[in-house]
Amino acid sequence: MAVSRLSEDFLRELRDKNEISEVIGSYVNLRQRGTTMTGLCPFHNEKTPSFTVYLETQSYYCFGCGAGGDVITFVRNMDNLGYIDAVKVLAQRAGMALPEDGFDDTISKRRRRILEANREAARFFHSTLVSDKGKTCLDYFLGRGYSMATIRRFGMGYAPDEWRGLYDYLRAKGFASGELVDANLVRKSEKDGKVNYYDNFRNRAMVPIIDVRGNVVAFGGRVLDDSKPKYINTSDTLVYKKGAGVFALNLAKDSGSRSLIITEGYMDTIALHQAGFKNTIACLGTALPDEQVNLISRYADEVLLAYDSDEAGQKAVRRAIQAFERTGVKVRVLALKGGKDPDEIIKKFGPERFRMIVDGAENDIEYRLNNVRSRYNVMSDDGKIGFMREAVGVLAAIGSEIERDVYITKLSNELNIAKEAITSQVNSVRYKNRRNKEKAEFQKIQSSSFSQQGRPVPVSSIGAMKAEESLLAALARQPNVYKKFCDVLDTDLFVSDFGRAAFGAMLPFLQNGEAAELTLLSQSLEQEHLARMAGILAKDILTGNTAAVCSDCIKRLQEEKAKTDVADPSALSDEDFIKLFKKDV
Repeated sequence: MAVSRLSEDFLRELRDKNEISEVIGSYVNLRQRGTTMTGLCPFHNEKTPSFTVYLETQSYYCFGCGAGGDVITFVRNMDNLGYIDAVKVLAQRAGMALPEDGFDDTISKRRRRILEANREAARFFHSTLVSDKGKTCLDYFLGRGYSMATIRRFGMGYAPDEWRGLYDYLRAKGFASGELVDANLVRKSEKDGKVNYYDNFRNRAMVPIIDVRGNVVAFGGRVLDDSKPKYINTSDTLVYKKGAGVFALNLAKDSGSRSLIITEGYMDTIALHQAGFKNTIACLGTALPDEQVNLISRYADEVLLAYDSDEAGQKAVRRAIQAFERTGVKVRVLALKGGKDPDEIIKKFGPERFRMIVDGAENDIEYRLNNVRSRYNVMSDDGKIGFMREAVGVLAAIGSEIERDVYITKLSNELNIAKEAITSQVNSVRYKNRRNKEKAEFQKIQSSSFSQQGRPVPVSSIGAMKAEESLLAALARQPNVYKKFCDVLDTDLFVSDFGRAAFGAMLPFLQNGEAAELTLLSQSLEQEHLARMAGILAKDILTGNTAAVCSDCIKRLQEEKAKTDVADPSALSDEDFIKLFKKDV
């Protein structure tokens, strides 16, 4: 029978054989700085590196967004995996065998069954497409210009116009009804105490969504006429998260190009692949969250946005430019003239025209300036002034001083405006933006001081929270000091849920005089608690004699526990509130 924990020896070996800088370095461009390495955080937007890898503790922490942990946590978050699945990835990387009975792999088994069900569903949809039942759908695909080779390459299929066609097929293959509901292939309804199951996709042209490992993780289904809804896609499951999905990246990553064309939908992507543009992908949704941007950034140095020419498409372009700003990936925008989308342009004019559009694509700065210019008549003085008022905002956002100077010079020559005047305005906007950013960061820090696990923190506890963090840091750095204070140290001493959880996870190791390393705590602590522990170690708040620090911290926490009548901050006057805060800090 499986148990809930992996052995400590196994976890230590896993950590030792998966050096954290090597694992993270395959996702993030890291630079060595003594015993640490730094890079741009893959978990939030930033232009200045705040993400640090600590070689000594085999941990990472981002001072910008608070993400942190060990190598297992990193793989979990980057690849959207459960704990055991992340362990499996690292074990496979290191050539290690998993213990046969060392873990509870219930979630892992559910994920595996969903993937198996998806693979069988893809086979069912494709075989139905090439059968008599699928003639209408096959004619639809062929009518759109897709060849049979393309249809086979993308595993395209047809969901028959039946309530339980797929359900009955997969049940006969041994899948339980609950597994099919988990995969979002089947829906469940209850009426008059009776449970009914029916197919999620019916009478739709089907396209499987395949991840970079070759797993079928989801499906997109399109109607064959003009009925609504036009598209139905797989909802979030244990193996698929819409915000993290990228269509055809499994194919595009092997195109030999570090430039990726991004379209709005998978039908455009399929058309471009057939036309010879093998480096095309589609983001599932136009929001481009961090997960998608990070994934794309691993395989591309440049992206070309081939979004529709309508207002919605151009709005998506602006969002995409903003999303890629912090990654270092260059962005160019295709001007889709002659058609509303890539598929229409290729059908009308052929691949050669689209190649010309790709070769003439604007970079993101040119696109932004031209977009602003289109709203003004720059031949008039008023139009010129209006254009420049907006243009300086675009120029101020350019990080490279050289690139900024190039565009300032260009606009100065084009509009016959003194370069010094433009530069002065740009610098003024840059200064204002910097001050606003600093103010926002200060407010964020100030706010976090009064918040803990989403709940208000009594002002009188802030000093105790600092003592709590210092005590945890001391115990993590010097586990032998626990013996000196073991009679007074228990979970009830700590003031926060985090402190109690962290100490509780550390306790078995401290009692044995062992270091409570993050990798050993990773299967006991929630990810947010592990990240906070990584932050405590990263900030290296421990100073002075360890035993003395522990003694002071314990005394402060004992005082806090002894308080029985703490004033409610919300009921205090502003003057008393400030006094209370100053007293504690």
